[in-house]
Amino acid sequence: MTIHPTPIAGLCEIRHAAFGDARGRFTRLFCEQELAAIRPGLHFTQINLSQTHGRGTLRGMHYQLPPTAEAKLVHCLRGRVFDVAVDARAGSPTFLHWHAIELSEDGKNAVFIPEGVAHGFQTLSEEAWLLYMHTTPWTPDCEAGLRHDDPRLSIDWPLPVATLSVRDRGYPLIDDAFTGVVA
Repeated sequence: MTIHPTPIAGLCEIRHAAFGDARGRFTRLFCEQELAAIRPGLHFTQINLSQTHGRGTLRGMHYQLPPTAEAKLVHCLRGRVFDVAVDARAGSPTFLHWHAIELSEDGKNAVFIPEGVAHGFQTLSEEAWLLYMHTTPWTPDCEAGLRHDDPRLSIDWPLPVATLSVRDRGYPLIDDAFTGVVA
């Protein structure tokens, strides 16, 4: 397991070594000791499985506000996705910048998303399963999001958006009053 920083502070790509033989393959998805370089004592309180159907389907851009701001470790178990993070942290030098990492079922990588960074993905395959490990439980009252198509973000999605939820479509566009979140 190796950690690769991205241009957004705290956002890291985690690359895994898979060990295989005639029986199949083994990949370690989490090791507190190895990930201590990102976050000492990293503790997850909730694990979720997202199953998304249809090439081009988009989920995001989601984050939680304080006091339940969350960090996430995201793995792709089936299919391929274009995984995007947007820095929504007030005062960050990369505020409203985005970074994308392709995740796939080959299990070679994952992404660690720190608090205050919005997350979303677009399916590049007909089906995609993502495993999310969260540092805090989902709290509906603290849920927030950014529009995937906000001109201020200019995210370069690889495919036309095929399917988008009513909730994700309903996030407001960023305006000059958006100052970010304090994570």
